[in-house]
Amino acid sequence: MEYQSTRGEAPVLGFADVLLAGLARDGGLYLPVSWPELSYADIAGMRGASYADVARTVMAPYVGDSIDGEAFGTMIDEAYATFRHPAVAPLVQLDANDWVLELFHGPTLAFKDVAMQLLARLMDHVLAQRGMRATIVGATSGDTGGAAIEAFRTCERVDIFILFPDGRVSDVQRRQMTTVGGDNVHALSIDGTFDDCQALVKAMFNNHGFRDRVGLSGVNSINWARIMAQIVYYATAAVALGAPERAVSFTVPTGNFGDILAGHVAKRMGIPIDRLVVATNRNDILRRALETGRYETSGVEKTQSPSMDIQVSSNFERVLYEALDRDGAAVKRMMAGLSQSGAFTIPEAALERLRAEFDAATTDEAATAAVMRDTLAATGYLPDPHTAVGLGVARACRGNPATPMITLATA
Repeated sequence: MEYQSTRGEAPVLGFADVLLAGLARDGGLYLPVSWPELSYADIAGMRGASYADVARTVMAPYVGDSIDGEAFGTMIDEAYATFRHPAVAPLVQLDANDWVLELFHGPTLAFKDVAMQLLARLMDHVLAQRGMRATIVGATSGDTGGAAIEAFRTCERVDIFILFPDGRVSDVQRRQMTTVGGDNVHALSIDGTFDDCQALVKAMFNNHGFRDRVGLSGVNSINWARIMAQIVYYATAAVALGAPERAVSFTVPTGNFGDILAGHVAKRMGIPIDRLVVATNRNDILRRALETGRYETSGVEKTQSPSMDIQVSSNFERVLYEALDRDGAAVKRMMAGLSQSGAFTIPEAALERLRAEFDAATTDEAATAAVMRDTLAATGYLPDPHTAVGLGVARACRGNPATPMITLATA
């Protein structure tokens, strides 16, 4: 499998190089040149299979021969053996066709563990093969940092630096990042927002001299391997509720757009997904962009779902590239507009394609608290604030009541 940049000017790379590169040298994000397809028989064959076995089936086309198949399988087994639940990502039923996909059974209790535990093993393996070291720099709005540090703290060939916005992560998330022993771990508090942290990371990647000198690599969802690993639980959830014969819908609490992008890719691969619903808190730039066609940043508001307190959703660039028929020059112009003025306009044809793929709605602070309270009272299940944002949107945007609606429980 080969990968191309969303801005059209970086070299085409194989999987192992994309894994280590993170951000493309032209500032874009890597995507496969084409989407592999799962057959009806492939999807049906996932019934009764372990999470690790489904992961092998889903991810193998993206890795190709870049990594030995047996070694890749061992890394998958080791990554998901760190999870507390044997299903890795179990489904919990709240109502007749109302489900929660629990993604918080990993070491740091956040959905980022699902990809990060595998990513660390993949990177350490490739670096060892090449006799290299890497310096990982990442930005976090909360859960990425703890998951990355936990996953990479024992890696022998990696030094990791995580930037987080001071006062804008939870106390638990801050302690997960700042109390881990390990000479290769560095958590840095930044006076600013997540978007400021992310901008610093992107600036480092775009300084090619610095990037090459320190062997810079990334673990944010700008790294394609993060997205790849998250495709798997869309497949396991859909199969558990009747795929390939029956379609399901997903509602995804969304900040940087990586998690719901994985759902989009799962659908492109052939997993029968009816609707993908973007759930936002008051930081609702994605909802506004899909409604109006104008992607325009504003100040980041602090909410009780801090991992979603984001204005610049990096992975939106990947679906924009798809919606623009993979026109890298057009994406580059629009990203330049975002950098210069904090806004760009989505062309009408591309906007219609995005609207055909994604719905979006917002759960505000009062409604989030109400969802938590009402869900506990009705079912005995207490969702965290991020999941509650998703549940609120799922209930407001429900389509066909006969189609299962699965809300991703991210923490």
